[in-house]
Amino acid sequence: MGLLSLLIFLPIIALAAVLVLPSRFNQSYKYIALLITFIQLGVSGYLYSQYNPNIAGFNQLSGYQFVEQLPWIRLDLGSIGKLEIDYFLGVDGFSLPLLVLSAFVMLMAVGASWNISKSVKGYFALLMLLNTAVMGIFCSLDLFLFYVFYEVMLLPLYFLIGIWGGARREYAAIKFFLYTLFGSVFMLLIIVGLYFSVINPHTGAHTFNILHMMNPENYMNGSFFDYLANSYEVFGIPARMIGFIVLFVAFAIKIPIVPLHTWLPDAHVEAPTPVSIILAGILLKIGGYGIIRICIGIFPDAAADANWWLALIGIISILYGAFNALAQTDLKRMIAYSSVSHMGFVLLGIASLTAESISGAMFQMLSHGFLSASLFFLVGVLYDRVHDRFIYNFRGLATIMPKYTAYVAIAFFASLGLPGFSAFIGEAFVIIGTFNAESVGTGIPRWMAIFGSLGILLSAAYFLWTLQRMFFGETRLKGGEEWAVSLKDLTIREQLILFPALALALLLGVMPSLVFDPLNSSVISLLNIVSNYF
Repeated sequence: MGLLSLLIFLPIIALAAVLVLPSRFNQSYKYIALLITFIQLGVSGYLYSQYNPNIAGFNQLSGYQFVEQLPWIRLDLGSIGKLEIDYFLGVDGFSLPLLVLSAFVMLMAVGASWNISKSVKGYFALLMLLNTAVMGIFCSLDLFLFYVFYEVMLLPLYFLIGIWGGARREYAAIKFFLYTLFGSVFMLLIIVGLYFSVINPHTGAHTFNILHMMNPENYMNGSFFDYLANSYEVFGIPARMIGFIVLFVAFAIKIPIVPLHTWLPDAHVEAPTPVSIILAGILLKIGGYGIIRICIGIFPDAAADANWWLALIGIISILYGAFNALAQTDLKRMIAYSSVSHMGFVLLGIASLTAESISGAMFQMLSHGFLSASLFFLVGVLYDRVHDRFIYNFRGLATIMPKYTAYVAIAFFASLGLPGFSAFIGEAFVIIGTFNAESVGTGIPRWMAIFGSLGILLSAAYFLWTLQRMFFGETRLKGGEEWAVSLKDLTIREQLILFPALALALLLGVMPSLVFDPLNSSVISLLNIVSNYF
């Protein structure tokens, strides 16, 4: 078994152990999950340390490392042709950092699950299944395998929200499931269309190999997705543009972009804290990763034609999310809308199609991953103590929870883009790359960079205003003396969960080369492909 397979299927060992052990050993489930996720983090760190940043080739097998490729399904369908599906894994500069992030966030989520008491066996079993699906998504280089992991991910999330969530958990779970399934169903149609259009040049069989789909020479003449002639149109729109749009919408739901974002605040508010950590820290990154790997990788011509509109959607998401965050009175909902705003920077960076902006978008995904996980954990700490998140029900928390206040202040300042922290690097590179896009001819005007920078100003406004309202001034709590007794400061376990994430935000803010070095070659390789269409 290769290292990537080990990374993917380690949680299955935990899942099996949890299911086999009787319920009287339910206290051991969390320790099993903790051990497995800790080993996962170690394996992902080893992969990162052994990665060669000088190897490049976004659409070539030689550009991927730790590759595992085994025949999986082989069928002869007669006149339709041969079917070829591989168990095909590999990582490059785009996927490897996200694997490390996923392992890190999953470890945080297990730590945040320490006090789960309801159906403990089912909870940790679903959490480990979700872990496997997420890792598989970032490693897959076969589109069929990618789709399998993508769909498997939905099931545990649906139950984790629907069973262990808040008062409106069923509504939030169904809404999340339907939104994601809507994108997935149409994604499957495009995947099937690509399958019938692409052949393996070595075997002549139809294939789901993502790298073959990126090569113009592998498209059959006269196929619906004919890469070279591009002669087919539906309602006056080129078929390849339709394919790009459908896949983009499927992944945009995950980011999520406006107006496909409405599932996110409901899911976050009703989800238990560990699931909110996973939603914000990992799930949203799958959307950005899918746009880079699948949408732009397979349809670079359509991406070049549509990038102005994608950048506009990114600007709208940045501003809309920020203004909504400014208006919220529920702390968790405020952070959920801040995620919409911050992920808007990711879309803006991807759409600008410059080296700086795409690097900034990837950096922003990583930074937002562990910072948003920290923020949702901090909200969970407060909610666990008094079962309330209403901002105006708290005042002067700094007096009774000084350690908690310090961590919240650091997380807020890091998230609003204070220089020295990781979010500043990500947002700054997105703005720089967007501003430079007009000069290099990608068609993105400079006014978009100016409007994007307003999102940084607004994030400072809602984070600092919340800090002032809840933590400073004379202590005033809705629950009075009872709340004052319940609001105990952070425990050692809670600090052990928070400290690494905030330390990482500072480390990457000071040493961004830790991300940029493995990323750079992959970014340049991608841009070399897309630049042919401008």
